[in-house]
Amino acid sequence: MSGEYTVSREDWSLHRKGEIDRERHREKVREAIKKNLADVVSEESIILSDGRKVVKVPIRSLDEYHFRFDTGKQKHGGQGQGNTKKGDVLGSDQKHFAGPGKGKGAGEEPGVDYYEAEITIDELAQLIFEDLGLPNLQQKKKPELASEAFEFKDIRKKGISSNIDRKRTILEALKRNARQGKPGFGKITKEDLRYKTWDITHKYESNAVVLAMMDTSGSMGPYEKYIARSFFFWMVRFLRTKYQNVQIVFLAHHVEAKETTEEEFFTKGASGGTRCSSVYKLALEIINSRYNPQDYNIYAFHFSDGDNLTSDNEKCVKYVKELVEMCNLVGYGEIEGPYYHTSTLRTAFKKIVDPKFTSIGIKGKGDVYPALKTFFNPHPENKVQ
Repeated sequence: MSGEYTVSREDWSLHRKGEIDRERHREKVREAIKKNLADVVSEESIILSDGRKVVKVPIRSLDEYHFRFDTGKQKHGGQGQGNTKKGDVLGSDQKHFAGPGKGKGAGEEPGVDYYEAEITIDELAQLIFEDLGLPNLQQKKKPELASEAFEFKDIRKKGISSNIDRKRTILEALKRNARQGKPGFGKITKEDLRYKTWDITHKYESNAVVLAMMDTSGSMGPYEKYIARSFFFWMVRFLRTKYQNVQIVFLAHHVEAKETTEEEFFTKGASGGTRCSSVYKLALEIINSRYNPQDYNIYAFHFSDGDNLTSDNEKCVKYVKELVEMCNLVGYGEIEGPYYHTSTLRTAFKKIVDPKFTSIGIKGKGDVYPALKTFFNPHPENKVQ
């Protein structure tokens, strides 16, 4: 062994071309997913992935722009009368705006093709969480907890093979060949190899706790529970991805409220009537007994269909006002059914005028992602569009 590694220029080019094509494809997929995050976030295959690391995401295929004649019309003249000007609308056909397969009747238009792309949950989470953060995060009296983080900070001549920095290695080979009067890329020697190395750093964060509150009463059907669980699924993953020292408390309620495990929160249903004040009261008790507002950043998020006992609404307003005084942010999400009309509970919450309280309505699966962006806006002074 001479201690030298020979790499064929042709082989390297082919390998690099294939890698470029794969990376270009991955980038196109990421762009398509990012443009359709509102639909992707609530995709059932992801919410019900049950710990799988790779999921399939449906992406609408892109069609090339082209003119298409409407075969249902008899005339297709291309000439005009000569009295039009730039910007004039020559005509429109409203029936095509509804989209294929929509509107009255069975329809004759071809459907839209969808392409299923495989993506890891971690890659998808990175796209979803890009602009999210805990709002109004403050320094607290209690000493901050330190968590370890690994950062690649240096390039060295020795290391493990999995950490080879290919770009730096090739650059060293080119520089060595140039010094020897042999410009170009031909051989890689042991002296050319460069490795990325890391240092262990300590990341300091303020303590925080998030209270996840969900209505599990009889009026919350499969659709409403799915919407609520979709929001909390991404909320939990977001918090554990970005903040290592955030605690999450799971509370479920119908007429009565109780603290549950994470598994029970996402899997068990319930029935009976609805008394939302019960979960707000329990949240206050937990904060008072376990989480001093002087030591913790506290956040509370509640999802319900709003079908609450009318006689309970004033008590809800009272408890939520108390929560707002203790929390950095209190969020209420109301899931609107097909025959929705503004609930008496959400109407009652209009009495609460405080920047630390946010109430939103969710009309469909596509509203889950905007809800995440609204509640986890790190700069609440800048309104999320």
